Amino acid sequence: MFIVAITGGIATGKSTVTKVFERHGIPIIDADKIAREIVEPGQPCWKKIRAVFGDDVLLPTKEINRAVLGRLIFENKELRGKLNQITHPKIHRTIFWRVFKHFMSGHAYIVLDLPLLFETGILMDFIYKIITVSCDSDKQMERLLKRNELSESEARNRVESQMPLDRKCEKSHFVIDNNGSIEETEAAAMRIYNLMQESNKHWHNRFTILGAILIICFTVYFLNKTFDFWPKSKNL
Repeated sequence: MFIVAITGGIATGKSTVTKVFERHGIPIIDADKIAREIVEPGQPCWKKIRAVFGDDVLLPTKEINRAVLGRLIFENKELRGKLNQITHPKIHRTIFWRVFKHFMSGHAYIVLDLPLLFETGILMDFIYKIITVSCDSDKQMERLLKRNELSESEARNRVESQMPLDRKCEKSHFVIDNNGSIEETEAAAMRIYNLMQESNKHWHNRFTILGAILIICFTVYFLNKTFDFWPKSKNL
């Protein structure tokens, strides 16, 4: 199995690209969904957020008020760092575990939807291809203002909290320009999907892992035969 990562900036259209792969049966690990799951009321991360930020960031239902918390952390880098310290380790562990489960299920490859791929560096050594979804800064701001109902300064704070899009594009294997129509973006995603379908990388990875397991087993067997360190069962 290999991993294809989809990243980009906030409101650049990553979900449009992810849905193309999802419609064709490719498993998706969505970091944003995981981030929402781990802060549900009663979860360990929820308790830590409440302890650090207080009840002011909670709705009457005890759910996290994402709008209030968002304003706090994007206006204050120190607070953003505290939130990341609470949530990122759990997000990363969950991603690793889900990747492992998909590997054991025998999938050829999976898609990891991770907006902060380059910022966090998670799984970078294991990712086969990186797709960055990009658009012009004006278009990004327009979409963000419309989608999240933010003020212009709030929207700009969120954009500037991430690595610049041009740097992400430089580090990627594929760049999808999402300045046009949805149909154009989906067509670009389909071209990459077809390339991934043709790849034999998953067989290479599986044979490599199988070879490593065989080498470890043979080494243990050889050492046991040589030094007789494995306990022998006694016949009763």
